[in-house]
Amino acid sequence: MSRALVIGEALVDVVQEAQGRTDEHPGGSPANVAIGLARLGRRTQLATWFGHDPRGHVVRDHLSASGVVLVPGSDGAPRTSTAQATLDADGAATYEFDLLWHVPEVHLDDELAVMHTGSIGATLRPGSDAVAEIALAAREHATVTYDVNARPSIMGTPLEAEAAIERMASRADVIKASDEDFRWLYSHLDPMDAAREWAAQGPALVVVTQAERGSTAVTSTGLEVHVPAPPVTVADTVGAGDSYMAGLVDALWTAGLLGASRRARLQAIDEATLRSAMSWAARIAAITVSRPGANPPTRAELDPT
Repeated sequence: MSRALVIGEALVDVVQEAQGRTDEHPGGSPANVAIGLARLGRRTQLATWFGHDPRGHVVRDHLSASGVVLVPGSDGAPRTSTAQATLDADGAATYEFDLLWHVPEVHLDDELAVMHTGSIGATLRPGSDAVAEIALAAREHATVTYDVNARPSIMGTPLEAEAAIERMASRADVIKASDEDFRWLYSHLDPMDAAREWAAQGPALVVVTQAERGSTAVTSTGLEVHVPAPPVTVADTVGAGDSYMAGLVDALWTAGLLGASRRARLQAIDEATLRSAMSWAARIAAITVSRPGANPPTRAELDPT
């Protein structure tokens, strides 16, 4: 049975709401993607780094409840990392991080359909160097997917982060970035121009998420597809991009486009398949933003029959 390997941070979001209330929820962008995939019925492993402390127990239980399998050694950190998330009146979140990052040893084989990474875990050294090496090795077996998910408060300046982000992008088959990610990274470029430049350099697919305006994809063959965002009443935006990423990977998996042996097929993705995948991802993200926290839907919620 094929599997997904997700590499990156799992932490606790300490959420300060606009009304003044503070809540704690398990989070971390890669961990959210792993949960999203597992809830969609995909066999999913997570290589991460958290501690044997009360917050670490919460993280472990949260992952286990959704069926995510931890890579051995993922609980070896001296403490569990946190993200201070502040919500504005519209439910949009900004973050400040206290994060430790190390990559436990992972196993790569031909059962691996997809290796996903992103956000802090793919840029924060020394762990990011190991992630980049694993991504390069994983290409022999799997599709490599990458979510930029820039966090300026911990990644530093765009100039400081650019080399790590571009290194990871050069090793990925599928990339997701928000228009805000691209504006932060390349202030001199329109986000779609930046996506076109990346798509011309090797990835099969670069998807730009544009909040309430939907998402636009650019392929290596020059195909461009836009999908509007479904109408939704927003509770908050925590985990929205992660849910979209999980949905996109799941849809490409369903279409038979994941795995190293299918790289050429992914490069040649047609408009109908791409539009369907993006629409599925957008539907999943819309459900997540309709309820508090990073709480992606299960496949049963999406297809009750």
